[in-house]
Amino acid sequence: MTAKLKLTRAAFAAVILLTASIGAVGQAQAAQPTPSPRIVGGTLAKTAQTPWAVALNNSGSPAASGQWCGATLVKPNKLVTAAHCVEEPIATYTAIQGRDDLTKSNGKTSKIAKIWKDPLYGKEAGHDVAVVTLKTPFTGVPTLPLETKRSADAVGSKPTVYGWGNTQVEDQVDQFRKVVVPVLGDAYCKQAYADEGYVANGEICAGYKNGGKDSCQGDSGGPLVLNGRLFGVVSWGIGCALAGNPGVYAEVASYHTELTKQINN
Repeated sequence: MTAKLKLTRAAFAAVILLTASIGAVGQAQAAQPTPSPRIVGGTLAKTAQTPWAVALNNSGSPAASGQWCGATLVKPNKLVTAAHCVEEPIATYTAIQGRDDLTKSNGKTSKIAKIWKDPLYGKEAGHDVAVVTLKTPFTGVPTLPLETKRSADAVGSKPTVYGWGNTQVEDQVDQFRKVVVPVLGDAYCKQAYADEGYVANGEICAGYKNGGKDSCQGDSGGPLVLNGRLFGVVSWGIGCALAGNPGVYAEVASYHTELTKQINN
């Protein structure tokens, strides 16, 4: 079977990065997803209601606003995001909190002091998680706790994903949005992504069998939230909101021990 194009959901950095992310069963994900998806089929959201949702901009972004990826504030000076979002030079990143429209200049900003990326990312499938340390803590901003129980990944659960990404595969809007994406279960994505190496013990399969609603390019690294906890991190998918190709999210509970160590470091 011909491998389909597996895309990370970070802002489109370059076509070469995206085409390098084709994978097949039995191969480690040496070419991992590069930053690139946005909310499809959702509604406008307010960072005032979800202050822990943070934009992780990059000076190399093709978007005039610098939009690149999302992240989640889990401690005043710590963000959780996707590993594929933080492969650029550290000086090129800026974290932005409290800005619904990334073309504006309101909200808090911080440069990055340190990046920890799961050392197994790119060597094994999954492991698409990272912890970013801010130079200027977002003091006084509510944080989001991590999900620690893998049992939360129950079929039919209805988490919400947030981001500033595309509303269509190639449409960039810079507006903060949200959409509910029901958990479809590991078995569904193991079949849907048999050639792409879906990891049941490290990823979450969420979306709609008929498509229409999904995270997309530019949403990578952003929060998938369930019951007031960081349930998942936007990672990858085939296209955006396509029937039979739901979104794939790094499962926070699978990595919470190491994430917690890095957050407290």
